[in-house]
Amino acid sequence: MDHVAIMKKSWRLTQKILSGQKKIESRWYKTKHSPWGKIEKGDTVYFKDSGELVSIKATVGKVISFSDLTPAKVKNILDEYGKDDGIEKDKIKYFFNLFKDKKYCLLIFLKNPEKIKPFDINKAGFGMMSAWLSVDKINQIKKK
Repeated sequence: MDHVAIMKKSWRLTQKILSGQKKIESRWYKTKHSPWGKIEKGDTVYFKDSGELVSIKATVGKVISFSDLTPAKVKNILDEYGKDDGIEKDKIKYFFNLFKDKKYCLLIFLKNPEKIKPFDINKAGFGMMSAWLSVDKINQIKKK
């Protein structure tokens, strides 16, 4: 499958993906949302900052999913994987407060991130607030 991850622009995560500082994309949920159960090793993830064009792609190396999270489990995940998720040590507490009440977490390990020719997508049918889109092939939503 192909996926589009829409990133919060102010967090500057796409730059961290390209530089290799961010090797994991994490998604935290109260209920299971896409790409839960849809993403697997070998898939392609395309990245875009909100309001921008898709400009990066990476291959999924592996996926780890966590269920039934508690604040203690969230802290353990952040302590173990935060650095590779692009989170500086002094920001762990901030992200813990954001995620402590989440029940599900996906860790998507990224391989071979690269800049690509930017393109726009059509989010029709996914909901305007969707931050992750999963499709069989990117051409299904790529604007010509």
